[in-house]
Amino acid sequence: MDTTATGSFGHDTGATTPPARHGSVRLSPSERASIPGRAHADAAPAADADAVHGSWFSARIYDFVLALGERAGMAERRRALVSRTSGAVLEIGAGTGLNLAYYPDGLDRLVLCEPEPHMARRLERRVTQLTRRAEVVRATAETLPFEDETFDTVVSTLVLCTVTNPQATLNEIRRVLRPGGSLLFLEHVRSDKRRLARWQDRFHRSWRAFAAGCNCNRQTLQRLRDRGYTVTLTDPGQWRRMPPIVWPLIAGQATPHQAGTQA
Repeated sequence: MDTTATGSFGHDTGATTPPARHGSVRLSPSERASIPGRAHADAAPAADADAVHGSWFSARIYDFVLALGERAGMAERRRALVSRTSGAVLEIGAGTGLNLAYYPDGLDRLVLCEPEPHMARRLERRVTQLTRRAEVVRATAETLPFEDETFDTVVSTLVLCTVTNPQATLNEIRRVLRPGGSLLFLEHVRSDKRRLARWQDRFHRSWRAFAAGCNCNRQTLQRLRDRGYTVTLTDPGQWRRMPPIVWPLIAGQATPHQAGTQA
């Protein structure tokens, strides 16, 4: 899972838009708090990027651990999803940058958020190696350091399973999306098959400990709808060559019903 808020295994009217920054950006809590629109963010507790520390070893082996799944179809799923992005794009929980090669040329802006320092350093290296014009920002998905209505598209792949506060994350995505913008997602979820769902519940705690905060039984589709998104599913399937408790996948587009943060 691309990490967002745990270890490494995952507009105010008249406000001016800051100039695009390229390379790695790390904002202090006071800088994040001063950004117009941040007062509208979900007030529930969320991990701060400055407090997110994962294992350097986990970051080092992350791509290797996922390699079988990538070759068995996940890489193609990433490509199909990310190739649909346009305009100004934000990816949350970008991890080591497994999506990076699939973004189309000609984007107005590409911002990659990753709070875990070891993962972020690997992400920065991948940006350099692929000579992509992208900004790496060390921030959690629950506290995005951007003004309201900044992005046309937000991308989340294998992230909503891991964030500490899913409600705050979905509120933040809604806040930073421009009117008509959408979230493109690819997530593993709780199975709709009773037997597998029971196994997911049974192994949830042990899997979460092993996979640095990943929740194998989150009902992400229902959560999206509950937070005021209209969801179009495009590619339900299976995360092949991975443990069965993370097999069920959903992919698609989620569009907020209206601009602004839902209370």
